[in-house]
Amino acid sequence: MKEKIPYAYSISILVVLFILLSDNQLWARYKMNSEVHTQTALQDTVVPQLLDSVFDLNFKNIRTKSMVRTPRDIALNGFATITQNLKGEAAGLYATEYSGEPGTNSSIFIRGLSTPVFSHKDVYSNQPLVVLDDIPLIGTHPFSYMIQAYDIDRIGPENNLLSNIELDNIAAIEILKDPASISVYGPMAVNGVIKITSKKSASINKKRISLNSFIGMSQRPSVTTINGGYENDFRKQFYNLYTSNGRYDEDETYPIYLSDSLNNRYYGPSNWSDSYYNNGMNYGVNASISGGSKRSNFQFSLGNLQNSGIADDTKFRKYNARFQLDLQPLKWLFFHTSINATRLTRNRNKNLRNRYAMMSYFPDLGAPLAPNKEAYDDYLAEYDKSFDNNYSNILEGNLALNIQFGSFKLKSRLLVDYNEGFRDLFYPSTLLEGNNFASNYYGYNQRLVFDNVASYDWKLTDKSNLFLEAANVLQWDNHKYNYAYAYKGVNDFIKINLLESDPNNGNYLNPTVFPRQLVFKFIDRTANNLISFYGRGTYNLNDKYTASLLLRYDGSSNAQPTNQWIFTPSLSLGWNLKNEFFRDNAMYESFKIRASAGRLGILNQYDNIAQGPHYTAQVGYTGNVIVPGYNGFAALVRPYSDGWTGYDIPWAYSDHMNLGFDFQLSKRNVYFSLDAYIKQNKNQVLTMPAHAEYGYEYAIEPGMDVQNSGVELTLSGDVAAPASGNFRWNSGINVAFNTNKLTALPGGANEVVIQDRMLKVGERIDAFWVLENQGIYVSDSEIPVVDGVAKNYNGITFKAGDPIWKDQNGDNRITTADRVLRGNYIPKVSGSWQNNFFYKDFDLKLSFYFNLGRDIINQEMSRRFDFISNENSGNIDAVKEITYWEKRGDYSNYPLYNPWSSVSAYQTGQDLFMENGSFLKLRQVSIGYDLTKILASHLDGGKLYVYATANNLLTLSNYSGRDPEIANYLGFDEGYNMMIPRTYLIGFKLNF
Repeated sequence: MKEKIPYAYSISILVVLFILLSDNQLWARYKMNSEVHTQTALQDTVVPQLLDSVFDLNFKNIRTKSMVRTPRDIALNGFATITQNLKGEAAGLYATEYSGEPGTNSSIFIRGLSTPVFSHKDVYSNQPLVVLDDIPLIGTHPFSYMIQAYDIDRIGPENNLLSNIELDNIAAIEILKDPASISVYGPMAVNGVIKITSKKSASINKKRISLNSFIGMSQRPSVTTINGGYENDFRKQFYNLYTSNGRYDEDETYPIYLSDSLNNRYYGPSNWSDSYYNNGMNYGVNASISGGSKRSNFQFSLGNLQNSGIADDTKFRKYNARFQLDLQPLKWLFFHTSINATRLTRNRNKNLRNRYAMMSYFPDLGAPLAPNKEAYDDYLAEYDKSFDNNYSNILEGNLALNIQFGSFKLKSRLLVDYNEGFRDLFYPSTLLEGNNFASNYYGYNQRLVFDNVASYDWKLTDKSNLFLEAANVLQWDNHKYNYAYAYKGVNDFIKINLLESDPNNGNYLNPTVFPRQLVFKFIDRTANNLISFYGRGTYNLNDKYTASLLLRYDGSSNAQPTNQWIFTPSLSLGWNLKNEFFRDNAMYESFKIRASAGRLGILNQYDNIAQGPHYTAQVGYTGNVIVPGYNGFAALVRPYSDGWTGYDIPWAYSDHMNLGFDFQLSKRNVYFSLDAYIKQNKNQVLTMPAHAEYGYEYAIEPGMDVQNSGVELTLSGDVAAPASGNFRWNSGINVAFNTNKLTALPGGANEVVIQDRMLKVGERIDAFWVLENQGIYVSDSEIPVVDGVAKNYNGITFKAGDPIWKDQNGDNRITTADRVLRGNYIPKVSGSWQNNFFYKDFDLKLSFYFNLGRDIINQEMSRRFDFISNENSGNIDAVKEITYWEKRGDYSNYPLYNPWSSVSAYQTGQDLFMENGSFLKLRQVSIGYDLTKILASHLDGGKLYVYATANNLLTLSNYSGRDPEIANYLGFDEGYNMMIPRTYLIGFKLNF
């Protein structure tokens, strides 16, 4: 069914246009303050000297250039999240999407991976701090993963909370990476800072109205579908090789759904794709009004956006409102407030694997969904009897009071960030072999910051000054969730108040819809308080030499009582070569050298470090990793699965060193920036295998050190800029080289195996631990025999049809000792190439994005070839989605091992499935036209710009899978995630 344009979208555009076109006086009063083709600067506000952030470095003459596109460009692509916009936009920033499903979480890494990743929880500890209008944003806490049996989806709505920022309201984005710029943010900034500044009110006595809108589509992919006949032929080649006469009846596990070639559901037309894949509608509208006078100004904006996926009718919607007010009642007193409110909703995918993992329930997997459209539509009809409501509410607030008397300033602010998420879910019994299921989630994350900073700008001589600051920051973070799920309700028609949560109701502990023993309830809360003091002095001599020293003291409630405080200094130096040697040379706009070094503490995400050895309300048993009790009774146990937490665990910290060089030429707008850095994260905790005799799987121990080093290069300028000015070609490239290395393990260990990963001192922390393939044993006579013992795999003798894995230590046995560290899933080189062409009132933009030196494990191909082990195994990774009936990859790349072999010939952990994941993408093409001159008589001083944009048009890669970008956080392409769609849109920007 075709989707209609939403009424809210249509009406909002028509209303604003009607007002503007019908009121000539109003039309004339509101002017746009910046040219369409020039980069929009942060708009002037009243008393701008009072508006410097308390976190502002005040070291601006040596700060790196870090703007990411112009504010106008940011809103042209139709994206919903900051992550999507930042891909390749700044050297040293690596942004990645794990799925093309709209509104889902994604990741950002600045200057590499600082701690090993074993699960989703570890991804959070590597994320940078995002600061919106001086508010350090709080994200979803990963502690709820502790109650999940499978590390796939987090419980709750799992909306991307960085979608709360309305892109059209952004004035500037800065990527802060070196100690000179991040140290003032303290421990939260240890992984870098993304600083976002919203557009301010118009200049004094200026008013402005703007309307920016687009509409477009996500294009469904073209796929090749297969049916049971194709799958049967694929498997037949193995039967022909490894069974007598290729007989299927020799294999008692041969699946029933493939055994009858007359079964039209599986052997008939494979036409399911029309019911699964779809073109999706995308749209967005943002309207704002601002005005001001000498004493006050304001801005108010409203926005609505929808991104649609290309499958399962997935959608993501955002509703945003922002208000900002500045007042100056007295010459020395300034007041600022801003409020940003967002509502996020999402239609999730219908994946079987995600559903089974969330429910911790596995039905009979013997018969997958049929590729027949009629059969698949019947399944969807049953699915439509369920509901899955997901939404998040987000609110940020900034209340600031600034006082200035001469060179003395006092700033005091109250910053608030709050987000809450809801998910209500019900699945009918027809989807679960007669057992229905319901769950309810509510959770929130809140941050409250109160900071005060006093500063004095001391002019020592005519050529020198000393800027002094002293500050105190108090921060309170809280995270909480309530979660409950239940099985086997009385029927499929009762879908309200399934899990009674009202304590005033008599059924609070004994809801009547579900059996009490099949209702599981979870509640958890964690909090962290952070208090910081810092002082900073910045000395400037003759605008040539600058030095800044910052000393800070931080205390965290998540640190152990004996080590709650950490002292961290940072030093920054700058030398302005332009003023030193080329002051009168007009060729150089700027020419600087800068250096900085500093230390930052690393916050503990979890409060178990502060608690030390403790008891917890957790009971684990088969099918559920953790439950708080049974049948309504809690039980206190030691956290055996989480690990023993000992005493004397100090603060982990990160030492940063950065050397930078920048220059800008007057001709052709040439800009060049080069940075070299070393970042060493030290004394980090790691769950080391220990204390097994006491029931613990791990012990949490400090002493892990990880080093990241690299070089970042940015170069841009006008390739063609004729004197006539009719045509201009501006091109820019940014490239980042990064490598990481494990430099120490707790207790002086040289290596450790955790889960299916190995960490080894001197090696990368994102390397794969694999067996090396060297071919196939064609006959039993090829099996090496030493001292009468044939070569074996963990005691299982190799036979014909088994893989030849390299015997690294020469003991004629293949064990974990023969696994080697190979490759890496974080790219060694990343960046982008931007090209902007201008001709008269036309402009054309081409954006390329690349990742180089990156590897992927093609787990989807491993599962496809390991069909004997996966068939009806109950393994979460063996679940067959409807996309199982889609031809993917190149089967000819893989040898025909014996799939019945006990050595698990097609196991994922071998370099057979490791591929080069490097790629180059034509990420965006945008063409625009400024209609202002043509419509000047109608616009009466306003500006109108129209554009068309296409995203994700082309990918160049040797990777055999669908898209090298959608590998998961461990570098595995599981094959379950949606592709990142190709999107097209048209839009306009109207300003007065």
